[in-house]
Amino acid sequence: MIDKIALTLLIIGGINWGLVGIFKFDLVAFLCGGQTGVISRIIYIIICLCAIWCITLLFKDTTNANSITDNSTK
Repeated sequence: MIDKIALTLLIIGGINWGLVGIFKFDLVAFLCGGQTGVISRIIYIIICLCAIWCITLLFKDTTNANSITDNSTK
């Protein structure tokens, strides 16, 4: 569950960076009172923590989970 939340927030953060890169528009800063606003900074920190969490997904062994679901369908 936490993996899906982290990935969702990371995708939203990536879209925000895409907006910054393409249109020079920071949606988080626009909605939360500028880049230096407290709420904006909290959101940036949460996205950063999600990115760090998602690094662990690269090293997660999913072979056991796949074999369990394959056996249950037989």
